[in-house]
Parts: sequence; C-alpha cells; structure tokens
Amino acid sequence: MLVYRGNFRHRGCLADCWLSRRSVACGDGARTRDAAEVEFEEPYVTKPLVRIATRKSPLALWQAEHVSARLEAHHPGLRCELCPIVTSGDRFLSAKLTEIGGKSMFVKELERALLDGSADIAVHSMKDVTAQVPEGLHLAAYTAREDPHDALVSAAAARLIDLPAGARVGTASSRRQCQLLAVRPDLEVGLVRGNVNTRLAKLDAGEFDALILAASGLMRLEFDARIAERIDVTTMLPAVGQGIMGVESRADDAAMSELLAPLNDRDAQTCILAERSMNAVLAGGCTAPMAGYATLSADAVWLRGLVGSLDGRQVLRAEARGPATSPELLGRQVAEQLLAQGADRLLDP
Repeated sequence: MLVYRGNFRHRGCLADCWLSRRSVACGDGARTRDAAEVEFEEPYVTKPLVRIATRKSPLALWQAEHVSARLEAHHPGLRCELCPIVTSGDRFLSAKLTEIGGKSMFVKELERALLDGSADIAVHSMKDVTAQVPEGLHLAAYTAREDPHDALVSAAAARLIDLPAGARVGTASSRRQCQLLAVRPDLEVGLVRGNVNTRLAKLDAGEFDALILAASGLMRLEFDARIAERIDVTTMLPAVGQGIMGVESRADDAAMSELLAPLNDRDAQTCILAERSMNAVLAGGCTAPMAGYATLSADAVWLRGLVGSLDGRQVLRAEARGPATSPELLGRQVAEQLLAQGADRLLDP
C-alpha cells in the first residue's frame, strides 16, 4: 500500500498535491479531498505527471528534456510530459525583437499556459525572461550557470579582432550589436533570427561572414566545434541570466516548488538575483542594449553592468562588489551608478 496526502484531482496532475519522498500523487481513482489520507492498491495508481511548457526550437526542447530528466531522477515516482508551444518570437522572424515586443515574445505564451492550468512549469533560457514575471507566477529554480560567454562562429577568422574590415556579422541582439560596434565599428551588423540551426545554415550559405551566439546554447546542441572564439567578458559583457536555465511555476503551487527545490543551484540564484535586480531598476528588456553579469567568489558577488547605444558610440559601465547575502541590493547599486551616468537617456531615447 502507498500513502497519498493532499488535494487530489482526477485528471492525474499533481499541481495541487503535496508530494513527500515516499508518496505519489493523483491516481485516476483519487477523489478531491482536503488534508486527508487516501490509500490505493499499487496496481491502480498512475504516476504523477508534470506538464512542461517549452518553445519548439531544438535548444528549448533540449533544455526542457534536461529539466525533465533531472526531475524524474530526483523523484523516481514522477513522469514529465513536454508541451511544445510556438511563441510569437518564433513566428515573427523577419523583424527585430525591438519592433515586435522584446523578450516577452519568447515567454508570454508559456506563461499563459501556466496561468490557465494547461502546464505546470515552464523552462526558459534566463536571458530571454523579462525583468518582471506576471502576477501569480514565480521563478522556482535556476540551474547551474554554464559557459556565459558570447561566441564568435566564423570560418573567416579565429578571433573577433581578425575579422576583415566590412565583414558582415549576424546577430539579433541589440546588446551584442552595441558591444561589437564599440570595438569594431568597421564591421557590418545584419539581423539574423531563427533557431541555432537556422542561423548556422545561413552562415554556411554565405549570408554572413560570422555570427555571434551564446556559447552555452552551442554547447548544449553539441556545436562546440563551431566556436571560433569565446569572446572575453571585458569585450562583450553577457546578457542578464546568460548560461542559466530557469523554471517558472505558479506562485501558489507549494507542491511544485517543493519538487523543483533539488534542481535549484544556489550560486546561480545568487548571481541572477543581482543581475535581475539591476535589470528591474533599469526597466530593461530587449529594446535597449544592456548587459549584466555577476560572479561569485567565496561569500562575495561581483556585478558588472552596461548600457549603451545601438551604434556602439556610447557605452556606460558600472560595477560593484558586495556580500552574497544581499545580491538584490548590489543590483540596485549598479543600476543607480548607470543611471547617474545618464543611462536613462539611452534606455528611453
């Protein structure tokens, strides 16, 4: 006999169930009960299900599968199901993100699935998540940060500084465009949208001489060999959250938060709280070039922030160090330094 505790729903979802280490929730024969113990014979129990909202791109599916595998490994009685969704950001590929709504275009449909109950969690690249999440949702877990660097992908040169004058470089990021032109104003920057495979295909077809992509995404898809250079963060400061995956769920779903807790990396959480705090004060999204990158050493956080103009002619930088116990305060301090330099004029021209 297995013991189940909590609020049970017939449809087999554990969103409202409390799951202990020995329990499995929401079998088909379960009735809705509050604070009751229910016993079932094992043959009649279905595994509890977690529905994961994800974009349909190969990278997003890889990330969702990664979270799914980790959840099932931590909770042997659990099974996960992917719910692929085509987002607005995936549909409108001919326009810049700044013209169609910014980062929210990659996450709002996933968040809608959480709010309407058709999914239990959503997996995101944290660099795509807006500074504020919708009311009723929260970021419940962060994975360990992988390589945060931006990567040069090119057969024309092994280093950014070696690209020939006038080389055409593809990116969809205003942050990358700003920092690229700040160090190489002689380059031509062109818009390239689509998933990683699509962008690489455009490079191989000769539409571009080089691409700038996130190293972590290339590594997850086993395109490590395509990386010519990992660009130093002093040349190209990463995006807020770059290299970290986040898992979003309903804020009032305590059972889900408990399930996700083993996936959370505290070092990554500390760093991203600092970065996102800075982002929130600056009210940044995809509409203005902005970067934020925190590192953790012992008990101290070092946060670097940047705001610039799209043409790279203006680049404002700020940094601060502080205790790991107060990452959000540190983020606000760096944001205030940038605003004191005039960042508001660049953020809202």
